Amino acid sequence: MAETHGVCEDRFGEVREMLAASLDKDDVGASVAVYVDGEPVVDIWGGYADAARTVPWERDTITNVWSTTKPMTALCALILADRGELDLAAPVAAYWPEFAAAGKERVLVRHLLSHTAGLPIWNEPMTVEDLYDWRLATTRLAGQAPRWEPGAEAGYHAITQGFLVGEVVRRVTGRSLGAFFAEEVAGPLGADFHIGLAAEHDPRVAPVIPPSTPVAPPSDLPANPELRPEVANTIPWRRAEIPAANGHGNARSVGLVQSVLACGGTLRGVRLLSEAGCARAVEEQFRGFDRVFGTRMWYGMGYGLLEPRTCCWGGMGGSLVVIDLDARMTVAYVMNRMLGQGDDRGMGFLLAAYDGFVAAI
Repeated sequence: MAETHGVCEDRFGEVREMLAASLDKDDVGASVAVYVDGEPVVDIWGGYADAARTVPWERDTITNVWSTTKPMTALCALILADRGELDLAAPVAAYWPEFAAAGKERVLVRHLLSHTAGLPIWNEPMTVEDLYDWRLATTRLAGQAPRWEPGAEAGYHAITQGFLVGEVVRRVTGRSLGAFFAEEVAGPLGADFHIGLAAEHDPRVAPVIPPSTPVAPPSDLPANPELRPEVANTIPWRRAEIPAANGHGNARSVGLVQSVLACGGTLRGVRLLSEAGCARAVEEQFRGFDRVFGTRMWYGMGYGLLEPRTCCWGGMGGSLVVIDLDARMTVAYVMNRMLGQGDDRGMGFLLAAYDGFVAAI
């Protein structure tokens, strides 16, 4: 059985066993973290940082987590709302006047967070390189018309959401989303998560290992831009700020940051939110058919909902974070090998974590 490293309380031993089994089967390198009341009861890792299995996955190994970046971006918006600097029920144009163009004066900030704004892709052709130009990407979104009545329908804003929410954050604070996150969230918490990765961290990055089958959800919308997993291994992708998709971290840092919600807004002596501010994450914004995913979805304020007081999101290929506000528990899984449809690795770790949690009650 594969060797794992780190700490794991006995009651969560099934989580460690599952990681070892997964490293023998589907994973190349991975990390799993479980926080209860803000304390790490599981912080384990194992395997390799490279596809050739020559470089061990270390305690401080990080990788691109794709859409598991979205909860980090949403948290920034929730923090500003809790401070009274951002009204989630206000028109986006109140902060970003140019955004009112082409009939978007009725798009509210909460629509951006819940994938109901009608801007799931860019209408104009986009290249991956265009994503590295913040002004270009946001200006094009500001100028285009919504594809549906804002708030009436949902369609996953896979890449656009980060630019939309990020530009609102920039207009409110004068700082980029990545800078705000680093200075107001990751820095105070001591969390090793980055939206826009500095060169000094490159030696610690485990390159993404693409899946053998496509992972794109069914949709009647063309990919724009077409995003191949290999792009995450390029320097321009790492250096850019793509707040819906290019966060770099590991399970420890993902779980630590999101434990702020599970702990009522205060973690490690740092208060980022009030309890009411945390509860906004699980305010239902949409429940119904998602036009991009082609299935029913349940969206809160920047998060998917599993239960009325449990929110989550995951990244293309497998990473996952789940936050249970009632249990005060956060579960995170981050890996480098992406799998296609039917990947249940993250859900397995989640269920094992709940087994350990219930056993202690």
